[in-house]
Amino acid sequence: MDYTLSRRAALGALTAGAALGARDYRIIDSHVHVWKKDPQYPWAKETTRPPDKDASAEMLLELMKANGVEKTVIIQVIHYRWDNSYLADVLKKYPTTFRGVARVNPESPTAPDDLSRLVEQQNFRGVRLSPGGNASGDWIRGPLMPPLWKRCDSLKVPMTILAPVTRMPDVAALIEKYPSLTVVIDHMADSPLDKPDQLNLLTALKRYPKVFVKVSHTWSLSKQPYPYADSQAQVKRLYDAFGPQRLMGATDWPIVESHCSYAQAMAMVRDEMKFLNEEDKSWMLSKTIERVWPFA
Repeated sequence: MDYTLSRRAALGALTAGAALGARDYRIIDSHVHVWKKDPQYPWAKETTRPPDKDASAEMLLELMKANGVEKTVIIQVIHYRWDNSYLADVLKKYPTTFRGVARVNPESPTAPDDLSRLVEQQNFRGVRLSPGGNASGDWIRGPLMPPLWKRCDSLKVPMTILAPVTRMPDVAALIEKYPSLTVVIDHMADSPLDKPDQLNLLTALKRYPKVFVKVSHTWSLSKQPYPYADSQAQVKRLYDAFGPQRLMGATDWPIVESHCSYAQAMAMVRDEMKFLNEEDKSWMLSKTIERVWPFA
C-alpha cells in the first residue's frame, strides 16, 4: 500500500486549498488510524498479520496539510488492541491537532477504570467498542456494559460504536439506559446496500438526539467506481433521517487507501455529494464533529 501523495491527489489538494479560503469553517476529519512499526509499541499478540508499512502521525500530518484539513480525530487501531501507548504519545506530541479515542477490553471488569485513566491521565476523548455481528459480540448485551457506559457518561466523553447494522437494537437498549451519553456510530454501521431495509435499524436511532453517524465506508460498501453513487444514495437516506447536524464526514485513513486516495476520500462530502449545500457541508465537515470533539 503506497501512502505517497500522488500527482493527481496533490493537484486535487491544491484545488481544495484554494476553495478553503472562501469557507468560514475549518475542515476536520472525524476518523483515521495511526500506527508505527516500532518495538516501543508492540503489536498485540492477537495481531498475526500486522501492517507491513507505517501509517504514522507525521505521514497523516503531511496529508492533512496537502488537503486543507486542520484537525483530526484518531481512533485507536485494533492492531494494538488495548495498548493505547502509541496514540497516547501522539496526543501528547500534537495536543492541539488531534483528539484521540481509546480502546478498552469490553470483556474486562476493569474497563471502566481503564477508561478513566485514559481520559484523566492521557487526554483521550472517548472509547470505541467493536461488537461483532455473531455470537462473539454478544458481550454488548452482557453485564459488563452498563458499568462501562455509565463511566463513559460520567466522564462526559463519547461512546463510539463500530458494529454491523444488525447490532443497532442492542446499541439502542444501552442508549435507553444512558440517554445523556453522546454515541457515535462508525461507518454508517456498514449497512449493506443490497439489503436496504436494514438501514432502518440505524435510522431508528434518530429518536435519540445525542446519536451521531459517521459518513464513511462509501468505498467499501459500493459496487461502483469512485465516487460511489450507489453508496451516496444511502448517505442521502441518512441525511434525510438525521440531518447534517448529526452526520460527520470521515476518511478512515489509511484503510481507505486500498480503494481510493486520502484526497478522494476527503472530496466525497466536500465535492461529490451533490445533494449537499454549503451549509450542510459546514456541519458534516466541521461543526458536527466539534459538537462531539471540540477543538481549541
